[in-house]
Amino acid sequence: MRQSLAVIIGKCVYALTRLRGGGSAFPGLVALRVAPRLLQNAFSRLPRGIIFVLGSNGKSTTTHMVSQVLRAHGLNVFTNPTGANLPQGVASSLLRQVGIGGVIRGDIAVLEVDEAFAVELAEILTPRVVLGLNTQVDQLYRFIDTERAGDMMLDAMALASEAIVTNRDDPFLSTIGSRMAAVSTTTPNRDAPDKASAPAQGRATPRVVAFGVADDVVAASPNGLLNAQNFSEPSHASALDVVTEVTAISDSGTTLTMSAVRLDLSLPARGMHYAVDAAAAVTTVQQVLGSEWSAELTAAAFSDMKPAYGRGEVLPFESTDVTFVMFKNMASLQLNLDSLPTETGPAMVAIDEGTPDMSWIYDVRFDALRHVDVISGDKCWQMANCLTMKGVTFDLVEPNVEKAVARMRELATSGVRQTWVVNYEITMIARKLIGFSELASGS
Repeated sequence: MRQSLAVIIGKCVYALTRLRGGGSAFPGLVALRVAPRLLQNAFSRLPRGIIFVLGSNGKSTTTHMVSQVLRAHGLNVFTNPTGANLPQGVASSLLRQVGIGGVIRGDIAVLEVDEAFAVELAEILTPRVVLGLNTQVDQLYRFIDTERAGDMMLDAMALASEAIVTNRDDPFLSTIGSRMAAVSTTTPNRDAPDKASAPAQGRATPRVVAFGVADDVVAASPNGLLNAQNFSEPSHASALDVVTEVTAISDSGTTLTMSAVRLDLSLPARGMHYAVDAAAAVTTVQQVLGSEWSAELTAAAFSDMKPAYGRGEVLPFESTDVTFVMFKNMASLQLNLDSLPTETGPAMVAIDEGTPDMSWIYDVRFDALRHVDVISGDKCWQMANCLTMKGVTFDLVEPNVEKAVARMRELATSGVRQTWVVNYEITMIARKLIGFSELASGS
């Protein structure tokens, strides 16, 4: 009864927030207040279980990739498609996709999960597979230091019931194998400070597999992988079972090498980071499907794949179109800049209070942007100062995003694609200004 009431109230709140242009997480927060066990009950009947996707960057894209490949194999997949990765965000995604009973009628769930809430959600949802993408410098105003964020992900990864997929090249996440090997499967110790002992609670230790990038591919990238350094533990990469490796990258695709398969995939957006996400996604799907996995179906899924929300999306705009290059921290911005084409067309860079601490911006190399037409957002003057120091020229600084988009509209020329480099909050605003609702997809 409470479950149904929570869903009804949540759906009503969602309809109201949509009318007012509000955020996507509030309806889920309300529903969880009405029924605290909303998520446990909703996800309890999935025959293929739940996949968690964790990481400082790439969660939304990889969640999208995993979901699409599973669908190509015939599975009915539930996911949180807009990057709403806190418990209330997951609940809001649930409200949009379930009936009044509040139970998911699907085969499997693929959930992007915030690092700080990953353990909490894992303890109540018991994910079958947990994927750890990377540990990169991110949101230090929340996490204080990167090691803390890495430990949060490692703690959650240890709660997988069947398999852990980790990044061989990440100095933090590559330690998961050694951590799990040290865990006793017979001595529960919930009060121990190392939560990696969690699998000992009456469960077998999950298997650990990894993905990675070939050394020559990393060397060809202007700034490498940008994974954070681990000053506490040595690398454990050599001890990991690497299932999938990125061995080549082109402007439109990547080559993944596995023990018996060479897999050529098209990518939904440019850049080495998207190739890494693809390797992580393919490895995760293999752990779920086992012998049911098909290289042909996987390649077909990638060939038809559109970018995740705001991540390299190409949307029609006036007589041309615009590429959304979304960032949230130094690593994501740098990797996206590294992957820009030589000709970016008219460019806008915009950042607002959704990025509370932007001191990291001065560590970014802006070589790929020789000129910016418009700088916008609440923090446009800080960005303008940074770009000036970096030798990037610009024409206009306009704090008002609506006016900035109007200026870009004036610059629209048929056949000349624009590039908008924006943080998450401005992505949502700008997409709406050019006619795309929250969940609308581009190409």
